[in-house]
Amino acid sequence: MSDSNQNREREEAIRAADCALEHLYAARDALGSAKNWGVFDIVGGGFFSTLIKQSKMSDAERELNAARDALSVFARELADVEGAGGVHIDTNDFASAIDLFWDNPFVDLYVQGRINDARDQVEAAIEQVESVRRMLSR
Repeated sequence: MSDSNQNREREEAIRAADCALEHLYAARDALGSAKNWGVFDIVGGGFFSTLIKQSKMSDAERELNAARDALSVFARELADVEGAGGVHIDTNDFASAIDLFWDNPFVDLYVQGRINDARDQVEAAIEQVESVRRMLSR
């Protein structure tokens, strides 16, 4: 592959990484907000704090879905440059529906754990994409 083609492929991979990072950052922010509302919900919130937390979790889920799609594009673009594989985050979360109907401290604690797990996965994906992006930028 010629240097100009390699540079073009590298730039496409960098743009794909930027898109994925944009969604991952937004998901991290939404999960952080959901986490904060979850803490409030546990220590004395009620129905409305649960609804707000659910809204933040829905925002995070939308961003995670967009991030998953963007990561897929990034993986394809990266394969053109390096032949490397992609990154993957697991965002399966069925607990949000349970939380609305069974609002109690045990379910709230479970959901809080799921939020923390998702946030950890997003952080790991961000670190991985940022690392590969830095390598591509050299």
